[in-house]
Amino acid sequence: MTIQDDRQPMPGLDYLIIGAGVCGLYQLHQLLQLGVSVRVVDANAGLGGTWYNNRYPGCRFDSESYTYQYSFSRELLDEWDWKERFAPQPETLSYLEHVADRFDLHPHISLDTRVERAEWVEDGAHWLVTMADGEQVRTRFVLCAMGLLSVPTYPRFPGRGTFGGVETHTFDWPADLDITGKRVAVIGTGASGVQVITDVADKVEHLTVLQRDANWCAPLGNEPITPEEMARLRASYDEIFAWCRETPAGFVHRPDRTLSTDVTREERLRHWNDLYDNGHGAALYMGNYRDTMMEAGPNRELSEFVADRIRQRVADPEVAELLIPKDHGFGNKRVAGESGFYEVFNQDNVELVDLMATPVREVTGNGLRLDLGDGEVRDLDVDVIVYATGFDAVTGPFDRIDFRGVDGVRLREQWKDGPETCVGVQATNFPNLFMLVGPQSGSASANFPRGIEDVVNWMTETVRHIQANDIVRVECRREAEIAWVDHVRDINSRLLLAHSKSWFNGHNMNLDRDDNPRVMVYLGGAPRYRRRLQEEIDGGYPSFELRAAREPMVSLRPNRVLTDHDPLE
Repeated sequence: MTIQDDRQPMPGLDYLIIGAGVCGLYQLHQLLQLGVSVRVVDANAGLGGTWYNNRYPGCRFDSESYTYQYSFSRELLDEWDWKERFAPQPETLSYLEHVADRFDLHPHISLDTRVERAEWVEDGAHWLVTMADGEQVRTRFVLCAMGLLSVPTYPRFPGRGTFGGVETHTFDWPADLDITGKRVAVIGTGASGVQVITDVADKVEHLTVLQRDANWCAPLGNEPITPEEMARLRASYDEIFAWCRETPAGFVHRPDRTLSTDVTREERLRHWNDLYDNGHGAALYMGNYRDTMMEAGPNRELSEFVADRIRQRVADPEVAELLIPKDHGFGNKRVAGESGFYEVFNQDNVELVDLMATPVREVTGNGLRLDLGDGEVRDLDVDVIVYATGFDAVTGPFDRIDFRGVDGVRLREQWKDGPETCVGVQATNFPNLFMLVGPQSGSASANFPRGIEDVVNWMTETVRHIQANDIVRVECRREAEIAWVDHVRDINSRLLLAHSKSWFNGHNMNLDRDDNPRVMVYLGGAPRYRRRLQEEIDGGYPSFELRAAREPMVSLRPNRVLTDHDPLE
């Protein structure tokens, strides 16, 4: 529904995109094709988002590389060769830099530019955005493309910051840090911890792994991509992307419609051994029998199978048991992809410390002091402390910016008990603010490039609608927001993943937050989410109130002349 409004657009920018990572770069490219004035700002010194920051040893993604790329340009697909099935961080960052060069995106990106505050100005229907250096920008629309996992969290150990050696989070790994021959402590065995532990174990003098809760891992199955295989993959891109569009999370893996109870135990074990030994990436949990991720009984049997495989790989039975999660089943939290992680604990220079039994009392100038109980302590002297302790996921990037909406409402206050959005793209009281990578959106739990292409494509169509109808103000309806959150909560509840204490449900012991679960991600699958977005376009945006100006809205500073070729048309 469109309502006429007497207010005129304020001079300034049409669209400000926050974040120059995978999502922000694609949205920038698409808006440039429409001729609007657009600028990207990013707090980092380089583009790439998470792939710029995460430079720790062993960092790589757990999506097949040939699916972790943009699909909008045939030329781009034809000219880029992937070197490994699961590309390491340097290769992925090089790819994103190539994209920015290839499509001349650099002139529209401001690096070292952190957004500190964004205030809605009702008179003129625009946002006043203030940067950390004091620069202010007036823009009609703000598009948030901040990374889901871009605000690191640290354990609240007394004395942190007093250590005399190097103390770093995996997210902030110093470029000049060489751990060769050093005594290293890694705290945490989640996805990042598993990667860094595996990579550095044979390079350091001694490695101490400190673990509070064990996490499940699955063999990654990484291997080089030969030129011949790359040629076959390139010839199959149309089929690969079409297949990924129909899988729940945009991966090449799809749940088996067969139930585990429909086959014999011997058949189940044969299938699971094949997935464990010969599968790749997420096959063991995304390509398994459907009921293993939805029902407690089948999941329990699968979990015991994986636990037995861990016991076979770790020589010390006590260490093996510590590495097997006891508080959740396989696939009920994010599963880390590993390449030799469990064998690391068979090395003489590696020790596993159970923080549930011997917690960290404090950080000292020489390392970590562990509490052994009964007043006794153990001083662990090290040269480097690595915190692989996760992130303030999904909402953290929004909380660190002071978003002030209608009547000065602060977004972090509106979301203090958990986020609520309309279709994962907007929140009431925050008109003209769109969330491309936000809570309850399809991109939050998907193979990221596949997920963000859906929401960016929707946003691009919405911009076309805004242009064609001289729209100056867009705000979602509260009743639509409530309906979406109820839908997400209901559909998520059907998966065991929604009932674990993980960042998918807003849990993080390093934050001042209660244990009540939060609806952070959408687990209804990419095809369903894509249909829901299309319903908004087809129905004239019934979940939003759109207000138009009397005069045509024109871009004040178009960046380029439109070409005849739009990759999406």
